[in-house]
Amino acid sequence: MWIWAMGALQVMALFFVFVLGAVVLGAIVLYVFDKRQTRDAVLRNYPVIGHFRHLFTELGEFFRQYFFAMDREELPFNRAQRDWIYRAADKKGNTIAFGSTRNLSVPGTTIFANATFPPLDDQFATTDPMVIGENCRTPFVAKSIFNISGMSFGAISKPAVLALSRGAKEAGIWLNTGEGGLSPFHLEGGADLVYQIGTAKYGIRDEAGNLDDDKLRAMAAHETVRMFEIKLSQGAKPGKGGILPAAKITPEIAQIRGLKPGEDGISPNRHREVDDFGDLLDFIGHIREVTGKPVGFKFVVGSSRPWAEFFALIKERGEDSAPDFITIDGGEGGTGAAPMPLMDLVGMPIKESLIRIVDLRDKYGLHDRIRIIAGGKLVNPADLAWAICAGADFVCSARGFMFSLGCIQALKCNKNTCPTGITTHDPHLQGGLVVEDKYKKVAAYAVASIKELETIAHSVGVLEPRQMRRHHVRIVQADGTSRELERIVPSYKEPTKT
Repeated sequence: MWIWAMGALQVMALFFVFVLGAVVLGAIVLYVFDKRQTRDAVLRNYPVIGHFRHLFTELGEFFRQYFFAMDREELPFNRAQRDWIYRAADKKGNTIAFGSTRNLSVPGTTIFANATFPPLDDQFATTDPMVIGENCRTPFVAKSIFNISGMSFGAISKPAVLALSRGAKEAGIWLNTGEGGLSPFHLEGGADLVYQIGTAKYGIRDEAGNLDDDKLRAMAAHETVRMFEIKLSQGAKPGKGGILPAAKITPEIAQIRGLKPGEDGISPNRHREVDDFGDLLDFIGHIREVTGKPVGFKFVVGSSRPWAEFFALIKERGEDSAPDFITIDGGEGGTGAAPMPLMDLVGMPIKESLIRIVDLRDKYGLHDRIRIIAGGKLVNPADLAWAICAGADFVCSARGFMFSLGCIQALKCNKNTCPTGITTHDPHLQGGLVVEDKYKKVAAYAVASIKELETIAHSVGVLEPRQMRRHHVRIVQADGTSRELERIVPSYKEPTKT
């Protein structure tokens, strides 16, 4: 035994020396390479050890998220926001103890004005269904006030789409397909669907990339496809199109999107047939006539000034020409990949743009004709409640539901290395997303969000969330005091007739 032990130690010693020698040799080779290269000044001046700078930069996101950042410090979503969603998705209680960690003196913070004499507990608030496209051949009775925003198959994985579809069906909410077309996985769950028409018109295009009415009619024939949304622009990349490289286009994606395998998928920066507001109304009317279903559009506001002309044109043509809904995305909206200048610098935030478009709609007497859907970084009940107070009829979220699927904000959506299997097409990584488990979390998050929205509505003294108004929410100002949103941005009121 003693001889065997000594022999093992000698082998281990030789192995250690070998490894140490290999490390030293590697360091020498790397030293020479770093000194000779001209691309990186840090590596040229500090060979070998300069590589740790890149390593620490990569690991910085991890350490900030888990060790150093406070609960409400991180961006784009802080730990408190994410943890609320994780607990809601797991059907865990979201009660807290001792006191809020929220700093109520930060400018822009929302505070809801509780009623002096709120309704009794047995008079709890509930959300009523709302009709969209009442004058269409097939109107849509939307049961849920909170729904899933557009995420394309291709941008997210097959198991992610399946979990969202089944979860949406379970919770009674709608799921937006995103601009990548209608996949079998959207249909499999049986949820209500909103078919998004991007500038490439994936799934309903002819060989030249133009709108194909026959294919559009076939999409509308699906009973669960309830509405059509024309995507004009997106908060994370307003005014910018996109390219889906041929290398990422599998035969399955090519079939769904109407592309040829081996060719890039090109999304122009706008719809070629829409040059002005008149063209936009014509395009909406054409799609509505072909499909018989409600049609609206999604956009991010750059300036509200041009949109007064849009609403005035509707009044001139008649209310039948109006879109059935408008989805407003904030400049803080998310995406899988976008140029940093567009993501950081272009597009009005939702807390400004939503109010401006709501007021224009109401000013032109279209409150009951056009439904407003708010999107853009609205993931918690307070976000939903603020949007409804501001005038939205519905709220949609994409990233909130990604968190319910298990997203950890790794910021790897554009690298095909998503560790939770949501935005990757790597079969190994997708295996971590178990549909049978995750669809229940999607449904639980939606149900909890709506329930707590209704709790806020009950607290401010109304029996239906859509009865909340701007005087029900206060906004903290630069001096630390709060003011009613109604006083900051008064709601449009019809002139008194005499």
